[in-house]
Amino acid sequence: MVKSKRFVFARQFEGPPKESDFQLVEEETPELKDGEILVESLFNSVDPYMRPYTRRLPTGITMIGEGCGRVIESKSSDFPVGTVVMHRYGWCTHAVLDTKNKDPQNIIRKAPADYPKDLPLSLLLGAVGMPGMTAYFGLLKLCEPKEGETVFVNGAAGAVGSLVGQIAKIKGCKAVGSAGTDAKVAWLKEIGFDAAFNYKTVSSLDAALKEAAPKGIDCYFDNVGADFSSTVLNHMNLFGRMSICGSISTYNDNEPAKGPYPFVTILSKQLTVTGFIVTRWIKEWPKGMEQMVQWIKEGKLKYREHVTEGFENMPKAFIGMLVGENTGKAVVKL
Repeated sequence: MVKSKRFVFARQFEGPPKESDFQLVEEETPELKDGEILVESLFNSVDPYMRPYTRRLPTGITMIGEGCGRVIESKSSDFPVGTVVMHRYGWCTHAVLDTKNKDPQNIIRKAPADYPKDLPLSLLLGAVGMPGMTAYFGLLKLCEPKEGETVFVNGAAGAVGSLVGQIAKIKGCKAVGSAGTDAKVAWLKEIGFDAAFNYKTVSSLDAALKEAAPKGIDCYFDNVGADFSSTVLNHMNLFGRMSICGSISTYNDNEPAKGPYPFVTILSKQLTVTGFIVTRWIKEWPKGMEQMVQWIKEGKLKYREHVTEGFENMPKAFIGMLVGENTGKAVVKL
C-alpha cells in the first residue's frame, strides 16, 4: 500500500472556480486485485473542459482530469512495472486502475513503444495527447482545410489553438489567430501564424477580422463561443466550415448566454457547423499521435508548456489556466 493524495470536488462552482471549492485528501491505496495496476502520476493535466463538465458531477468525487504516470505495481501481464500510461484517473498522485475495464471512452492508453526519448513525457498530455488529437482531428476531419484557404482559430495561444494554426500552415493554408496578450500574439507569429491580434485591445473585433482575413474565413476552429463567434460568423465565406471545440467565454456563466440567432447566416452562406468531442476518433488516435510526433521531430510543429510544480498547486494551475495565465499546454508536474 502507498500513501496517495487526491483533490476532491468539494462544492459546485459559483462563477469562477476558487481554491476553497477543492479539498485535499490523503489516504492509503488498497491492495491490488488480479488485473489491477498501481500508477504513480508524473504529470496531471488541467484543461478548459473540466469547468463545464463539473456541472453534471456530484460533489465528493475525485476532481476529473487526465494524467500521465508510470506503473509501480502490477497484477496485469499487459502492464508490467515501468509502463507509462495515460488515463483519466483525476487529480491524484496515485491511482489503482482495473485493466479489465474496457470502457472505450476511458481506456488505459500506453505511451507509444517508439516514443522519442528526447521528448518530454508531458507531451503525452499535450501536443501528442488529447489536445493534440483535438487539434488534429477537429481541424482535418471537420474543416477539411484546402491549400490556399484561410483558417481562423481563437484561443490560439492555448494547448489546442496553437496546434490548429500550425497544422493549417502545414496544409498550405493561411493561419489567423487571436489571443489575449501581446506576448501571446508575438509567440503566434514566431511559430508561423500569418496574422494574429490581441482581441482584448483591438477597438473592434469586426475590424480586426477584416484586416487579418480580408478575403474572409473558410475554416473556423472555435474555442471561445458566444458573442465572439457571432462576429466571426459574419466573416465566413460561402460553404465555410466551422469546428466547434469549446466555449470558454461562457463556462463561468450561471445563465445560458443569449445572442443573435445564427441560423439565417448559416443558411445563406451554406455553412457546415459541427460540434465534437475528440473521443469520437479514439480508435484513430495512434495514427494522429504518430503524425504529431513526426511533425515535431521535423520542426514543423512547435509547442510550449506552462508547467506548474507540485501536486498541491493543482487548483491554482486550473484556475490560472481558465483566465489565460498559460501559453501553450498547462500541466502540473508531480
